Amino acid sequence: MRNDAERYQRLKSEDPQLYRLLEGQIHAESTTLKMIPSENYVRFAVLEATGSILTNKYCEGYPGARYYEGNEIMDEIESLAIERAKSLFGAEHANVQPYSGSPANQAVFRALCRPGDKVMGMPVPQGGHLTHGWGVSFSGSDYTQIPYGPDPETGILDYDEIREIARRERPRMIIVGGTSYPRVFDYHVFDEIAREIDAYLVADIAHINGLIVAGAHPDPVPFCDVVSSTAHKMLRGPRAGFLLSKIEDRYHEKYHAKSRFNLAKRIDRAVFPALQGGPHMNVIAAMAVAFREAATEEFRQYGHQVVKNCRRLAEGLLERGHELASGGTDNHLLVMDLRKSQFTGKEVAKALADAGIICNFNMVPGDHRKPAVTSGVRMGTPALTTMGMKEAEMDRIAGWIDVVCRSLPDCEETAQRVRNEVAELCLQYEVPGIGRWVEQSEVVQGTF
Repeated sequence: MRNDAERYQRLKSEDPQLYRLLEGQIHAESTTLKMIPSENYVRFAVLEATGSILTNKYCEGYPGARYYEGNEIMDEIESLAIERAKSLFGAEHANVQPYSGSPANQAVFRALCRPGDKVMGMPVPQGGHLTHGWGVSFSGSDYTQIPYGPDPETGILDYDEIREIARRERPRMIIVGGTSYPRVFDYHVFDEIAREIDAYLVADIAHINGLIVAGAHPDPVPFCDVVSSTAHKMLRGPRAGFLLSKIEDRYHEKYHAKSRFNLAKRIDRAVFPALQGGPHMNVIAAMAVAFREAATEEFRQYGHQVVKNCRRLAEGLLERGHELASGGTDNHLLVMDLRKSQFTGKEVAKALADAGIICNFNMVPGDHRKPAVTSGVRMGTPALTTMGMKEAEMDRIAGWIDVVCRSLPDCEETAQRVRNEVAELCLQYEVPGIGRWVEQSEVVQGTF
């Protein structure tokens, strides 16, 4: 190991058990392909801000209106994060206090809807998120779910069908976004549909925010009442959520006539005091760092390379005879469609993980298997692109995926061989925030 390990010497001496677990995770992340689309690598500056003395401060409330004293610097830090978020996305208002993406979405529901209201979103099996109206979530139990999703045959959204559902059901709110939809969203059409039925339009861009600021995906901010997001996926920030919104409410007189608060104020009050207490200032500081980085030309190039890499990975799998949900990808992720295969998504994902290719099993539109096993495997390119990999590496990775899949069910020997080859590839790159922790000799000795 290199001197990067010295950063954790105090932890090693005070809590060796936890240090060994941390060391194991660092070893794993240094020698495997991180291909879960919602994962990435953060820079040292983000790690430093997250682990800073700001952890010590409690500052319930908002800048200029705290319930604790001694928060002058905290006010400046949060205001800096807010202004950077607004500038980055061109938003009128930003709230950077949500602890993560799900609490951020819960705040949106509380700000815009009443319990029992109809909310239109993509269910998990169709590529949406738990908080878009799925039954096991607050969004499905406290509100009435009106589902829409991709066509099971094409895997692509049918906007005429979505318009028909909206006209028939007339939901209070329409959520646009997903966790496993590999195509772009047409926010302009969604806005037309929402305006036709006087519905709020909300975009959940947790997965694609980096593509949006890079100009590699359409921008929802001009069309949506509220945009929710996380910072820890493509933005390469800390594990946190944030909200962007208009200041004024276009439906205030219809839905909130008795409220004296505009849309921005209702968003803020839904986060605090309705759902959360004191903000995590160390995390908000780290978000400010990530927002600054995302505003650079280097990040813009990164976002476009993520898409190029994912398209090349998709092409490589299609050329080798594998089926993909929607037939390919326009963004940072793809989903292998195994509905015709004897093997489940869970089985394939496990075999790939044994080979050092870390993905997740995932449902596909029209899935006939249960969520615990699924007929899909979801994978993406944000973290690989952060490492510096490009199209040539994607083709090599597609070859490894193909070899492992074709070796099922007895793939142990193949997985071990691929595992060592994966580690050799990873050793050619210095993982951001980690460095090079593994020696070449460990690969030669087959210690993986």
